[in-house]
Amino acid sequence: MSKAPTRSRSRSAARLAAVQALYQHDMEKTPIPSLLHEFHHHRLGATIEGVEYEDAEVDFFDDVVKGVHARSAELDEVIASKLAKDWSLHRLDKPMRQILRAGAYELVARIDVPTGTIISEYVDVAKAFYDKKEASFVNGLLDAVAKQVRA
Repeated sequence: MSKAPTRSRSRSAARLAAVQALYQHDMEKTPIPSLLHEFHHHRLGATIEGVEYEDAEVDFFDDVVKGVHARSAELDEVIASKLAKDWSLHRLDKPMRQILRAGAYELVARIDVPTGTIISEYVDVAKAFYDKKEASFVNGLLDAVAKQVRA
């Protein structure tokens, strides 16, 4: 097996895990260092209740979680600017906010990752939580963010 598909799968797993970790932080206010420790030792690549989780690229996972946490006000502002006038970021449910924040973070900070890859990956993350309508929303919103931050 070539290295590229393995890296791609480990980054996909890292993105999904990062959204889950950010959601947990939002819900439980778990300190980021404790959260990272928990995911490193008990979630990433683990088997939980008979489900084997894909090994995630740990450094990439850490970067997304720490980056979203450190830049959440900036990311929220960028995301909110792309929502319809009668919508606010806080009207979106918590998993959706974390998906959008993580995607926006990568668009802003991870210029090493192609725009299309980021958008496609977070559409896939959205599909893990939602139906097609919400995945399309993620696609449109992250595309609008990309046009602003990667112009």
